[in-house]
Parts: sequence; C-alpha cells; structure tokens
Amino acid sequence: MKSLLAAVAVLLLLPATGSAQDAKRITTISDAFGSMSTLRRDWGYASFVEYAGKRILFDTGNNAAVFAHNVKLLGIDLTRLDAVVISHRHGDHTSGLTHLLEVNPGVRIYAPQEGAFFKGEVPRGFLKTETGLPPELRYFDGQAPDSLPTGTPWEKGNFEIVQGMKEIFPGMYVLSTRSQKPGTMEMNELSLALKTQQGLAVVVGCSHPGVEVILQAAAKIDPQIYTVTGGFHLVMSPREEVVRVADALQNALKVERIAPGHCTSELGFSILLDRYKDRFDRAGVGSIIALP
Repeated sequence: MKSLLAAVAVLLLLPATGSAQDAKRITTISDAFGSMSTLRRDWGYASFVEYAGKRILFDTGNNAAVFAHNVKLLGIDLTRLDAVVISHRHGDHTSGLTHLLEVNPGVRIYAPQEGAFFKGEVPRGFLKTETGLPPELRYFDGQAPDSLPTGTPWEKGNFEIVQGMKEIFPGMYVLSTRSQKPGTMEMNELSLALKTQQGLAVVVGCSHPGVEVILQAAAKIDPQIYTVTGGFHLVMSPREEVVRVADALQNALKVERIAPGHCTSELGFSILLDRYKDRFDRAGVGSIIALP
C-alpha cells in the first residue's frame, strides 16, 4: 500500500507535459521536506525554473547522486538547459554540479564573485610589484599573465561571474548581494528574479545576506514582488528575528505570496504560514509553484 501511495504521489508531483514555451513554474528538485514520494530528501536546495520559453536550473543540492535521482524521477532533461544559476559556494547548493557537468559540460553557469570555486579572477592587487626585489622573489618573474583565474573543483564548468545585476534573458535577472552576517561575512550570493504579469518572482538559495535585503535589491527591477521561494536562512534564529523578517516581507516589501523552503526553519514555516495562510505555497521536494 505504501509503495502504491508513493507512486501516486510522484505522479502528482511530476511536471505537466507541454512545450517549454508554455511552462510557467518552479519545480523543487532538492529539499529536506515535502509530500510523501520516492523522491529523495536531503539537506540542500535545487530548483528548476521554466518561464518564457527558458529552462533555468537554480542550484544543484547537497549530493550528486540524490540530485541525479530526483532529476530523473521528475523528468527534467539537463541537456536542454538554457542556463544555470549557482547561488553561493556552499556544498548543499553546489554538490550536484558534478552530475550536471557530466551530462551538460558546456552549459553557461552564472556564479557569484568568489576568491575561489568558480574561476573568478585573482585580484590584480595581489600582484602589485615592489622594486628592489631579487628575481626569484618576483611573482611570475615580474610578468603577470593577462588572465589569472582561480582554481575550481569543477574544471569543466563554463562559469560566468556576476557582480551587481545582470539581465540574462529578457525580463530575467541575476542579482548579487553580500552577506554581512557572522559566519558568512562578505560572501556574495546570487538570486534569480523573473518579471511576471503580477510582479517579480524571486528565487533565493540560502538568503545569507537576509531575504529582505535580497528583495530590496530585486525591488529596483520592479517594486511589486509577487512571490519568493527558496531558503530564507532562519535556522537557529530566535522567534523575534523570525517575526521581524515576517513583518518586513508582509508589511514593508508587501510580498504577495511566499514559498519558503530549505533553511527557513520549522519555526519560520510556522510563523510565515500563520501570516500568509492561503498565500503560503508549500515548496518541498517535488512541489510545483505556478507562476502568472
């Protein structure tokens, strides 16, 4: 009986068939909660965005095997992606890159500016010359290369580093914000914002800079925010901090709908569900968030 229920649940979770041109949805590939199914749960995040004929993978979860399993079960063809967005360097968002690059090594991957990980440039200031040194103490013998990318665990990755904001397709933006919180101080994080008929749909990874900070940056594209989905990073946050963030989303930013997941915390789910009620969309693994 359990296996039958699981099979039915998966069928209910699978994306509807139809052309990519018509699809307007965000499918959660990786997360630690959701309706019963044969999809695997893990502490990580990945989602698949289909909108305006484009297919965008956002993050790749915590485990390549789990990511590959869920992608296959959900019927997602990674060879047909138009782009990939990696929110930040943490393993619970990047580990599936190993599988992705096995099946689609040439796909463009938008990544944040980092000191390593994504083939970002070594700062030129590191190579500032000093007169009077013997030749064996000169970096690159005093002849710095024109380009000096940092190393990466994903050598095949076709990474493009994003600083600030970039429109990657018409009405689709990748934006970078920087964390000022202990533990992730000065870490850059990318989010994805889509222009819809009812305002912005924003996809976030972990929201280390603060989900309200990310949405304030997104509001420069369009002050009307229709929905936000992904991790709000409220794990370990005291109740008063969760309430503060809920107030900011509901009252200051006037976000119409929310679909929190990943690192939002069960306390966060509870408080936000109480606030948003029927405008709270469940975003566990296998869920589909419809977009206008």
